[in-house]
Amino acid sequence: MGLSLIRKEHTIRRFPDNRHEAEWFMSVRPEQAHDHSSTAMWILKIAQDLARPFPLNRMLEEVVRVACAALRADRTTIWLHDDETSEFYTEVAIGIDPIRIPSDRGLVGACGSSREVINVPDCQSDPRFNPTVDRETGYRSRCLLSVPLIGYDDSLIGVMQVLNRHEGHFDDADIETATALSAHCAVALQRAQMLEELLVKRRLEHELAAARQIQRGTLPQEMPKIEGYEIFGWNKPAEETGGDTYDIHQKDEHLFSLLLADATGHGIGPAISVTQVRSMLRMCDLMGCPLEEAFEGVNRQLVADLPSDRFVTVFLGQLDTHLHRVRYLSGGQGPVLHYRADTDKVEFLDSTTMPLGILKDLPGSGPRNIDLQPGDIVALITDGLVEAAREDGEQFGDERTAACLREYGHHPMSELARILHEQVLEFNHHARQDDDITVLLVKRQPGYATKADGIGT
Repeated sequence: MGLSLIRKEHTIRRFPDNRHEAEWFMSVRPEQAHDHSSTAMWILKIAQDLARPFPLNRMLEEVVRVACAALRADRTTIWLHDDETSEFYTEVAIGIDPIRIPSDRGLVGACGSSREVINVPDCQSDPRFNPTVDRETGYRSRCLLSVPLIGYDDSLIGVMQVLNRHEGHFDDADIETATALSAHCAVALQRAQMLEELLVKRRLEHELAAARQIQRGTLPQEMPKIEGYEIFGWNKPAEETGGDTYDIHQKDEHLFSLLLADATGHGIGPAISVTQVRSMLRMCDLMGCPLEEAFEGVNRQLVADLPSDRFVTVFLGQLDTHLHRVRYLSGGQGPVLHYRADTDKVEFLDSTTMPLGILKDLPGSGPRNIDLQPGDIVALITDGLVEAAREDGEQFGDERTAACLREYGHHPMSELARILHEQVLEFNHHARQDDDITVLLVKRQPGYATKADGIGT
């Protein structure tokens, strides 16, 4: 109890007329600002008010309120400076809607450029004054004080404009008060901006993490166990979310659907596009749609949904483990590699048509087949791996990819994918990943045969 009393006594301060702080602030009037003692107390009170952790919009409102009171003015407008667009914009302006202006225009621009207070006793006679707002609102600006808002790091936060002193024009005492006030306002606004940016960043990070979790949830959690085959898929986005996806699931006893899709760009937008493709194709399989019908249906929907500058490259195939064949359609997706174990050669397969989401009616010759012999591998790889480049611009390329398949194709497919990625990292010296990387590998195990091979008939 003793400590509490000591703290209470210590925090009570005496102000003019021997009154307590709260009593004095309630009774002080703005017109007392010409008294230096009263002005100092007024600015101190403002500094204390602005030290509170307001959000940006509330802080702007508070600055407007105290500026009008301290300078005995009708209105105050805070113009914040946008470095990226080189503009000033209003978030709070009593009596007018928010607007943006170039940073070199009018009294705001002149004040921001010179970083000096500009006192205009007659707005209508100053050529720098823009009368547009007066004409639109019916308000008449008589006199105006423009005060630069400079942050603690000497950065330009904005400009505070105070309009129409209640009596006469703004004088030297007003300029002194405005200058002292602006220093506190600038730091408070800068702090509020930084806090808002931090909150936005954290919110975005949270949303990206949630989007990443949702997208990862659409990828196969484990590869299906297929007698006589080994399948492995792997995905590494360039950002929190990516524009690549892959899928494999069983349609019937001997038929498995294969998907690899790559949307233009990377991030949330492309992630939504490829997730949409995966969902539509899953639905088509549930409805028993033939390969061609599913492919064309997805394309028509993407044409309707995507902006004109967006598209998705898609490999859609069906692995028949009885016939040992992959029947597929490829809309601009590449590379698609077929490693032939009997000849130790890699064949690069062309797309069957253009990327999806561009034209409603797709050109092309229809599905193609890849017949798999024992030891053969079908490698579906997005361009983020093949086009990975080092500083001189040279890309990892098709030949290095093919050489890796030939040399390490006898390894487990998970090991082959790991080696491919390691070789890319070694090639470009662990440079920043600029594009999403996805690999889907399908290998027919050597020494496995069925009746389709003429064994056991």
